[in-house]
Amino acid sequence: MALTAALRKKRDAIVREHMESENVHDFETTLDTFDHPRYEIIATGDVHDGKKAVAAYFRETRAAFPDQRNELIALHHADDAVIVEFWLMGTHLGSLLGEEPTGNSFRVRMAAFFVFEGEGLVNERVYFNPNAILEQVNGREQPNGTK
Repeated sequence: MALTAALRKKRDAIVREHMESENVHDFETTLDTFDHPRYEIIATGDVHDGKKAVAAYFRETRAAFPDQRNELIALHHADDAVIVEFWLMGTHLGSLLGEEPTGNSFRVRMAAFFVFEGEGLVNERVYFNPNAILEQVNGREQPNGTK
């Protein structure tokens, strides 16, 4: 499918609705932005495929970081994807991988590929450095990148 101006505009709106609904924890809306919900977390190798698995991923990550939110840096369009650069932020207030909460915040730059089949969103593939989050929530680095 050719990337027309109309298709680009539609995909842009879907991605923005997806990200904004995550910020306000309206995960039903987030899930509804997908034709088929799927998250691939490249840094950890985790794949959450299907509505039930993606909803569980939302519950797990927001239990550890109840104020988790994103801030858009840039949006780039490709033939079959919208590539987004963003800041991800949150405060470690719940258990994370069996670790007790530290109360520390994190802010890391990330990228996500929102993969489309035609007009339908079918995958969010997320790239980031997990050590950057762990260092910040464990107090070894500040959210602004200083030690």
